[in-house]
Amino acid sequence: MRELVFMLEEVSAKACLESLLPRFLDPRIAPRMVAFEGKQDLEKQLVKRLRGYLNPNARFIVMRDQDNAPDCKRIKSELLDLCQSAGRRRVSMVRIACRELETFYLADLQAVEIAFGLPGLALQQRKRRFRQPDALGSPSRELTSLTRGAYQKVNGSRLLGKRLDLDNERSCSFKNLVQGIRRLEAELLGMPEVGWASQAV
Repeated sequence: MRELVFMLEEVSAKACLESLLPRFLDPRIAPRMVAFEGKQDLEKQLVKRLRGYLNPNARFIVMRDQDNAPDCKRIKSELLDLCQSAGRRRVSMVRIACRELETFYLADLQAVEIAFGLPGLALQQRKRRFRQPDALGSPSRELTSLTRGAYQKVNGSRLLGKRLDLDNERSCSFKNLVQGIRRLEAELLGMPEVGWASQAV
């Protein structure tokens, strides 16, 4: 089985991807989500989880928020080092949401307007800060304010994953995630399937 395995910082990212991926991921590839209890839990368990995954037909995407860390490149490098320690560097990629998952949503206020039934909200996209939302300090706070509290992390992420414009380039981190998924998808489809034993994750 060809699998694309996501190692995720939190359940809200899982909710988003579960509704986003069926819209474009080839059905011959099975997506699998492993949601951790925050970034520290992700970093603590990542090596063990990657080592325990026995399917040779799997590729991995590790995803976490930048939050208040000053350098997203350093976070990416550290996570790639963990993938290397697990012997999975060649089949893994890391994607950082700058600064939070909610940046993806602020980059597509048309989707937010439709998801939450807030007429006129998409007009806010014209404002400078929403034209490049990766630069915002607290995207989650901005989104909560814009939706007047209607956005809740898990349910809101599930709703928005169904509506985000896959070709939206306002958020570089969202663009890079979609491109990364498509790159691993092409790699998986281009390789022969190899038999594999049961796994422990």
